[in-house]
Amino acid sequence: MGYKKGIKPMEMTMLDIRLFRKAADQGNASAQFALGAMYFGRKGVPKDYTEAVKWHRKAAEQGDAIAQNNLGSMYSKGEGVPEDHGEAVKWYRKAADQGQAVAQFFLGHAYTKGQGVPQDHGEAVKLYRKAADQGYADSQSNLGGAYFFGQGVPQDYVQSYFWFSLAASRSVGEDHKKRSEARDRAAKMLTPDKLMEAQRMTREWEAKHSRE
Repeated sequence: MGYKKGIKPMEMTMLDIRLFRKAADQGNASAQFALGAMYFGRKGVPKDYTEAVKWHRKAAEQGDAIAQNNLGSMYSKGEGVPEDHGEAVKWYRKAADQGQAVAQFFLGHAYTKGQGVPQDHGEAVKLYRKAADQGYADSQSNLGGAYFFGQGVPQDYVQSYFWFSLAASRSVGEDHKKRSEARDRAAKMLTPDKLMEAQRMTREWEAKHSRE
């Protein structure tokens, strides 16, 4: 689930619900999103998936990209609505078309698995790349895997090393360990010159994006 900058649902209370409901009832999309997030089970607020879906939908129908992504996730998991991967894809796509990185990743994952859409590894890679270019580690890792196995793209160990390296640098704990190991497996497939090329690409990407 995604949340907006400045909104911390876990700190909200029943008083907050009344305040946000007033604005939400007046059609304020940000308040509708916040209310839906609170009902999703934040501290001090009773969990109610049905209410969460209701308010996320209202915000999503007004074009709120994070609400659209969250609604897609609810349909994917059957939280507050019957599980429906086709409906999940519909909402993920709306958010992805607005550049929402998490939705781009989830829509890519749907194409990888063939859930709600025909399986299409090429389309999955396109979506993973959009999110990866925004620094989204899960997509960077999936791109690394796609290039390692040649799934949806030609096999390319330089690109695999590059994307796994970026993903590892943005991960912690077990994810960091797994992505570092995947990067190292790609490195073993490279000649010294190709490894230097992959490392240079990684440094240049990091330097460019650190200035953005």
